[in-house]
Amino acid sequence: MSHGESDEELAKDLGLISAMTIGIGTMIGAGIFVLPGVAANTAGPIVVVSFIVGGLVAMVNALSVSELGTAMPKAGGGYYYINKALGPMFGSIAGMGDWMGLAFASAFYCIGFGQYLVEFVSLPGVAFLTPIQLGALIAGGVFVGINYIGAKETGGIQTVIVFTLLAILTVFAFAGFTSFDYSTLLAEGGFAPFGVGAILPATALVFVSFLGYAKIATVAEELQNPGRNLPIAIIGSVAIVTVIYGVLVTTMLGVIPWPDLSQDAPVAQAAEVAFPSSLGPIGGVAAGAVAVMTVGALLATASSANASILASARINFAMGRDKIVTNWLNEIHPQFATPYRSIIVTGGLIIVFIALLGQEIEILAKAASVLHLIVYALMNVALIIFREADVPEYDPEFRVPFYPITPILGAVLSLGLVAFMDTYEIALAAAFVLAAILWYFVYARHKTTRDGVLFDYIHHRGDQLPNRVVSAAETVESKGRNGPTIMVAVANPRTESALISIASALAKYSGGRVLATHIVTVPDQTSLEAAAENRADLDAASETLLEAAKRDAASFDVPIETKTILSHRGFDEVYDAAQSNDADTVVMGYGGARFTGGRAESALDELTHNLPCDFLVFEGAEFDPSSILVPTAGGASSDLSAEVALALADMNDVEVSLLHVVDEGEQAEGRAFLREWANGHQLSTADLRVETGDPEATIERLSADHDLVILGATEQGLLSRIVEGSLVFNILDDLDTSVLLTERPSSRSLRDRLFGRR
Repeated sequence: MSHGESDEELAKDLGLISAMTIGIGTMIGAGIFVLPGVAANTAGPIVVVSFIVGGLVAMVNALSVSELGTAMPKAGGGYYYINKALGPMFGSIAGMGDWMGLAFASAFYCIGFGQYLVEFVSLPGVAFLTPIQLGALIAGGVFVGINYIGAKETGGIQTVIVFTLLAILTVFAFAGFTSFDYSTLLAEGGFAPFGVGAILPATALVFVSFLGYAKIATVAEELQNPGRNLPIAIIGSVAIVTVIYGVLVTTMLGVIPWPDLSQDAPVAQAAEVAFPSSLGPIGGVAAGAVAVMTVGALLATASSANASILASARINFAMGRDKIVTNWLNEIHPQFATPYRSIIVTGGLIIVFIALLGQEIEILAKAASVLHLIVYALMNVALIIFREADVPEYDPEFRVPFYPITPILGAVLSLGLVAFMDTYEIALAAAFVLAAILWYFVYARHKTTRDGVLFDYIHHRGDQLPNRVVSAAETVESKGRNGPTIMVAVANPRTESALISIASALAKYSGGRVLATHIVTVPDQTSLEAAAENRADLDAASETLLEAAKRDAASFDVPIETKTILSHRGFDEVYDAAQSNDADTVVMGYGGARFTGGRAESALDELTHNLPCDFLVFEGAEFDPSSILVPTAGGASSDLSAEVALALADMNDVEVSLLHVVDEGEQAEGRAFLREWANGHQLSTADLRVETGDPEATIERLSADHDLVILGATEQGLLSRIVEGSLVFNILDDLDTSVLLTERPSSRSLRDRLFGRR
């Protein structure tokens, strides 16, 4: 977004069923309608086990994706998690790998569409293209065109397609069950004619059938109640599809001997055999069954290709937002409101893959799988990084069982399965990984502004880690960092100037930017879409407020962006907006009783969530301090108070006084503590005050000589504050001097949240 540009956000509108159909619709595609014949000729009937093993590998990874998704429901899915945890170099690998993997998968699905299309339509061969490739190219062009136009109805169509497919496959399964012959299954060499060693190579081939579940995470930012719906959708879709694959592949191999199973249209072939024997000599049953199964195959492959192209556009958007790729890709079409350039580039790759590799369907399938498996392995590593680094804002509503065994197993299984790919696909994947790394060092490293949690972890513990580890982190450190994002939640014209002044001073000191947001509360009876379409009055109010914010920030010469957010949740949307905009600090006005007992969140939020970033809550009408009082007894929020005081003193030539209140007879220890604390926070030139007596009365007395009191949030537990009262809350309510409440996120147990005083 350019300097001073305005934007808006809409809230979540995808339900559980829509999310699950994205996963199921992507998975039940060419994987089941094409690969059984190809895979059976590689492994024999034991290929059924290969599908089940593939489902188990997918399930382990699905657990990790579910935790990551509930912690960070962001567009981009796996790319976002990896970029956030491991940094932009690994983010480049994940983003490019996921993007190219989706392009290979889409080409594979289009070939599957072409294989069943020629069952209906006689197509010619053109130059070096077979009739199947020609049908695939036609299909690819249509699917890219649908995504280019971006008809809103495609989400509903996806749901209809999935339920139609499930109905067709259920009928086929029942018909096949009545025709099933165990001797057919074991003919031609028994259950494992190539030995049990053929299971894993066949799993590597068919794993492309399980790629859809992670695509649910790419739309997590738009999912209603992601904490509940995301794990159900991801884990449920993998479980459903694994059962379907096991039943259907077993049925096919019990109807037709595995050497004779078609490598182009196995389901249609099996239907032709199964239905007459199950329904009797009814004229036209076989032809009708083949036609229905062929239509089902066309729907399935179309659904998979469409969902993959949709997901690729979202990954490009997420990469563009982080400046891994140029935002040129994410230009929105003025008429269709779609990222048309991204869709065109992805479509071009799909067409090239169909034309060059369309006769080698195994290469397309394995190339898609190997790139995704690398991404899945990195996602599991990302989960471990988030857990071990103890990131305060990482607070998933779903947690993987048996941590850390589960994510370690997911990473090992994913990379282990890559080893069973052919040399060609491994080399192809390695080339893409090296290209992504090269892209990072040539382009993205100089553009992206954030390093990952791993870099911060190493950076802050440099003296405790081997030099080679620190050096490696510095070697890949991003060079485009432009400081933190200071988000301001403006709501009242009376306090707007003060809040923007605080934020601008912090941004100026740290070399960051200001993001001014105005959250417009929409009544529950009005949909957000309707409010967005009829927002003339809202625009006028927001524009006035945000234009004033721009003027105030201009005097500090800091970059400012503005954003209007429509929400049913009002005040609570501040926390989501801080997370979705990657804010480092939020500055907002005092909300009275909402800040129960002197903390920057409501009582319910305090008990159930950690803050997404640092929060500054200002109580006062004007902000032009010449002297600041900073009471401290130590703690994370007092550290934040010191940082804010240092920034304000540097930018506005403000005098800072530090206050530490002790009991009678402890003055010497108090002076030693305060002197050490001041030196540790670069405030050695501040006036140091060590007082005895009641802390609240002392702060009230000394505040009369200062223009601003910067006070760390209370660390008492909620019930403790209710019973005993809260010094911080009393000060906020009683002082005539302006107060700035600071709170830094910290991980606290439920006991600490209720009773603790740390």
